[in-house]
Amino acid sequence: MSEDNPPADHVMPENNGSGIPIEENIKSRSTWLRLLFMLAYYVIGTVATAVLSVVVILGFLWVLFTGEKNGQLQQAGQAIAAYLYEIIRYLTFNTEDKPFPFGNDWPSSDIED
Repeated sequence: MSEDNPPADHVMPENNGSGIPIEENIKSRSTWLRLLFMLAYYVIGTVATAVLSVVVILGFLWVLFTGEKNGQLQQAGQAIAAYLYEIIRYLTFNTEDKPFPFGNDWPSSDIED
């Protein structure tokens, strides 16, 4: 019998596609620690979204009443948007870099025209 076809009574451990048994992933401290960070970033992201909503409303009202954009509100909006992007990248496993406050610095508020 070849190695490609194990005997019927031979049980192969389930794995996650990477060759690591699922049981090891479940017991992995780093996996559970990441879950805690993900929950924290989800809450922080929700608060940041609410703050961004206030910035958007204030920015609109500023333009409505003055006819000009408010540079400070633009910078705040840019920084919050960049921060939310970092959080989303972390939550979706597109990066292992933790955003502020547990990892990187607060994102730059440089506005691109």
